[in-house]
Amino acid sequence: MSAQMSSHKNVLKPVGCCLETQSPILVYESAMNGFLMDRIYVSHDTRQQHQPMEWSSRLKVARQIAHVISYLHTAFSRPVIHMAIHMRNILLDEHDVPKLDHFFYSVSIPEGEIDVEVYDGLWNVYFNPPELEATGKVTEKSDVYYFGELLLELLTGEKSYDITRLATDKYSSLIAYIHTCAQACCINEIVDPAIFSGKGDVSLEQQLQAVLDLALTCTEEDPQRRPTMVDVTKELRRIERVSDEVVSLK
Repeated sequence: MSAQMSSHKNVLKPVGCCLETQSPILVYESAMNGFLMDRIYVSHDTRQQHQPMEWSSRLKVARQIAHVISYLHTAFSRPVIHMAIHMRNILLDEHDVPKLDHFFYSVSIPEGEIDVEVYDGLWNVYFNPPELEATGKVTEKSDVYYFGELLLELLTGEKSYDITRLATDKYSSLIAYIHTCAQACCINEIVDPAIFSGKGDVSLEQQLQAVLDLALTCTEEDPQRRPTMVDVTKELRRIERVSDEVVSLK
């Protein structure tokens, strides 16, 4: 399915197939800067190899991934639901342009329908949108939920599912934890400390809060209360523009 989407700049493009091996191997365009997760997750091992990504770059990645998901939802006669929007499925080229990969779980909504049933073999691992768990069906709003989860990881530097959290914390998922503490905690208690790096910028805190609010809306239990990916993309563009305007005024 990724071949059908390859016209978008933020999809990892297949460029050929190697037939010289026992089993044919697909060849993709270069992604020299590796996986997004190696630049985000709080891990001593990965941070010895990679510098943590700055917030402006994280926000740009979020906006570009939001745009490609909007494209999947709107550019075809039948909306395509990616269903695997995770850092391990996003690669970075030499300019840190994100490339969405892994269309194995992707499904199309049948013509005239508003949702599609997903058999168990295509269910994602760990945490799925509540409607998938309840009905076995997904809509475009299910991708919104996965994207909100991605936003929270970009903000916090934490994995949405961490086996160590199960042993030490009553909150099994990052989504559950953030939804519980967002009202009581300051934004700088939630976000990845690497984002601030000694800066006490009020405009940065406002921007982070805006993204947190968007992530919380995207991960609402009721799909009807989540925005569309088109609206998510517009909001991320607005947040970026506000930041650019603040910088230009200084």
